[in-house]
Amino acid sequence: MEIRLTESDFGSTSDGRKCRAFTLENNEGYGFTVLDFGATLQSLKAPDSYGKVEDVVLGFDDAAGYEKGTNYFGATVGPSANRIANAKFSIDGTEYKLKEDDGPNNLHSDDVKGFHKRYWDVETDQEKGTVCFHLKSDDMDMGFPGNKDVTVVYTLLEKGVSIKYHVTCDRKAVINMTNHSYFNLAGEASGRNVDSHRVKLNASAFTPVGEGSIPTGELRKVAGTVFDFTGSRTVGQDVNKDDPQLMIVGGGYDHNFCLDGETGVMREVAVVSEAVTGRVMKVMTDLPGIQFYTGNYLDGVSGKGGRSYERRGALCLETQYYPDSVNQDNFEKPYFGPDKPYDTETRYIFG
Repeated sequence: MEIRLTESDFGSTSDGRKCRAFTLENNEGYGFTVLDFGATLQSLKAPDSYGKVEDVVLGFDDAAGYEKGTNYFGATVGPSANRIANAKFSIDGTEYKLKEDDGPNNLHSDDVKGFHKRYWDVETDQEKGTVCFHLKSDDMDMGFPGNKDVTVVYTLLEKGVSIKYHVTCDRKAVINMTNHSYFNLAGEASGRNVDSHRVKLNASAFTPVGEGSIPTGELRKVAGTVFDFTGSRTVGQDVNKDDPQLMIVGGGYDHNFCLDGETGVMREVAVVSEAVTGRVMKVMTDLPGIQFYTGNYLDGVSGKGGRSYERRGALCLETQYYPDSVNQDNFEKPYFGPDKPYDTETRYIFG
């Protein structure tokens, strides 16, 4: 596989620091662009069934957009993705208080100081097709315990991208990272929403939510509900139904699905397809959960090329440990430390 690597200027943030963009492409039409600001996936390109190459993720055209943005487009979220109830948790009897940035709760660690709003150190390897980002996070950074060395590696695959995460920490800590890309397989510039996208999730249960989108603790079977994507259905089939779980998150899906299979084992967990272009995207991970979000809160934000990103203009598939797992007795805990580094991988593969 022939791989091309280019580096370019991507504007500056408000402190005057220049942002760099790194693009990897192969001779099959697949490629991505990532930024040292936020270790952000800015662009992901794949050909359709007619050979037309298009960008399939939402985003911005310069660093300022990502600095000001509030939708987490393409973001590397950390150290803890998704929601933590009442912005606090305890480890071995010690309570830790976080920023309340989603009502009384914590969402994605910190909306202003999270990993997605920081510059990362970068190493590239054209031969291996990798862009490696590195960040140090001190003990009690954003309220989270532990000195952390964080590495995120994007690798260009023959038909997609792999994202690997590796974190070491000098004390027991919460680490639950994800990538928050918004996908539209019709093309980011298509202007079409994702209602016609077909989605299959290898998940026989999901975690219902209550007030503030905090999981209730229940693991509810999807069979016979609007959450049953085990056999593939369009986003639009049930998304507008008067279901209490759809209504509570802004009218649509914004829920964690409990993935079938064993944590730590790489497996196919989702398949998304778009009929007009013929694009198919498979998601593989070794994590226990995936947040399926249908862009319910997109409100016309101005994105690439000045395009308006409207409600349900894209969907997210955020691999993760379950939301609020640090406070839920029956959820697998994302605890890592000196004897247990955080190592995980997610792949987005096209066809």
